[in-house]
Amino acid sequence: MAVKAKTKGTSTDLGNSRYSATEAEAAKFDLEPHLVRLMWDEPFYSKVLRGISKIKTNEIPTAGVAVRDGKVQFYWNPMFCASIIKDGGADKIKGLSIHECLHLVFDHCVGRKKEPHIIWNYATDCAINSLIPRAYLPDGGIVPGEAFTPLTEEQKEKMDDKRIASYERLSDFIESLPLGLASEEYFALFMREKDIVEDLKEQEQQGQPGQPGDGEGPGMPGPLDDHDGWGELNEEDRELVKGKIRQAVKDAAMDCDSKGTWGSVGADTRQAIREMICKDIPWKSLIKQFVGMSRRAERSTSRMRLNKKYPGIHSGFKRGYTANIAVYIDQSGSVSNGELELLFGCLRDLAKRTEFTTFHFDTDVDIDSKTVWKGGRTPPTHRTRCGGTCFDAPTVHVNKHKAEFDGCLILTDGYAPTPRPSRVKRAWIITTEGDHNFKCGSETVIKMKQPAQKAA
Repeated sequence: MAVKAKTKGTSTDLGNSRYSATEAEAAKFDLEPHLVRLMWDEPFYSKVLRGISKIKTNEIPTAGVAVRDGKVQFYWNPMFCASIIKDGGADKIKGLSIHECLHLVFDHCVGRKKEPHIIWNYATDCAINSLIPRAYLPDGGIVPGEAFTPLTEEQKEKMDDKRIASYERLSDFIESLPLGLASEEYFALFMREKDIVEDLKEQEQQGQPGQPGDGEGPGMPGPLDDHDGWGELNEEDRELVKGKIRQAVKDAAMDCDSKGTWGSVGADTRQAIREMICKDIPWKSLIKQFVGMSRRAERSTSRMRLNKKYPGIHSGFKRGYTANIAVYIDQSGSVSNGELELLFGCLRDLAKRTEFTTFHFDTDVDIDSKTVWKGGRTPPTHRTRCGGTCFDAPTVHVNKHKAEFDGCLILTDGYAPTPRPSRVKRAWIITTEGDHNFKCGSETVIKMKQPAQKAA
C-alpha cells in the first residue's frame, strides 16, 4: 500500500490541536534509539519488527503498519512520536511499537476488510490494547474497561447535545467491555449497539475518529494509529505477505521460548500468539504461503506505467514476483500416487507465476527424473526408484544449485535421520501415513490431510 495523503487528518491539517510537540522537537526525534531499547526490553516484539522498514512520514497523522510492493512497512509521524515522548515518556514509544507489532501478529493489516471498516478499526485496537501493559499505552488509545476522559464544561459549551451524547455513549460502552477478547468478538459486541455504530459512521464522515473534527470540541476518541489501506491486497499477495509475517512471528516465538525471555508479553498473550502460529491451517494454504515467501521481486519496463523521474521520456516500471522452487519426491514407497496428485493439484494453481522443478530421490537424487514444470505442465507420477531415504541427498543437491532455486519442497513420510542445514529456504510436506512428529529446527513442516480416495 502506498501511503496516501488524506483530505482530513494530515499532520498539516491538525497543527497544534493534535500535537503537543514543536516543529523543532519533531525534527530532533530519532526512532532508532527506541528500537534499540525495544531489542533489550522486548525481545519478541523487536524480533518481529526487525525485518520491517521504518519510514518517517508526514502523510499519516500518527503511525501505522501497511503493505507496499509486497513488503510490510512501519510508518511513523515525527510530530506524533515527539508528542508521545513529551507527554508520556519513552515507555509510550515502546507501547506504540508493540501496538503496531500486534497488528501484524494477528493479521489485521493483511486480512480481509470487515464492514463497517470504522467498527473493525475500533475492534482491533480494543483487542491488542488489552494485551499491552497500561503504562506503555500512549494517551488517547481506547482500552476496554476504561471510560474516556470526562468532557470539561468548556468543551461541552463548544458541542451540541447530540455530540455530547455520542461521546458519553461510546465512553460508557468502552468502559463496559471486558479485557482479553479477540478482535472478532469485540466487533460483534460493537455491532449490537446500533446507536454507537451510527455515531461512529457519522463521525467518520466528519473527520477521522481520534482526531479533531470541525474544531467544535474534541473529536471522538478512536484507534491509536492509522489503519488506512488494510485489506487492499489481492489474494496472491495476501498469501505472500501473511506467510512472511507468520514465519517472522514463529521464529521470534521459538527464539524467546528457547531463551526464556519474552519481556512484558504475558502468559495470555503468549498463548494467543502460539495459537495464532499453530492453528490448523489447510495444508494447501501453507504450501501457498511458503511459495509466496520464496518469491523475489522483479522489475521490468512498461510503457503503461508513468516514469515519475522522467515522465514522457522513459518508460515506467512494473513490479512482479516470481520464484523457481525445487520439489523433491521421496521414492521409498511412502508417497502414494494419490498424495502426489494432491500435491500437483495444489502446485498447478501456482504454476502461472512460479516455476517448479521436480526430482525423485531415495539415498541419491535421480538427475534423470528432472522435470521443469511451468505454465501448468504436470510432471508424470510414475516411480523411478525404490530404495531407502536419505534427506541429505536433496539437501546436498539444492545447496549445490542454490543459485537456481529460491526454495525447495520435500514430499516424504519423514522417517529418516535429520538432514544437514539447507542454504535454500526449505519446507517439508509429510504424507498422510508419515511421521507427524517430524521436526527440522524452525523450518516449515506441512502435514497432508487424508487423500479423498482413502477417506471413505
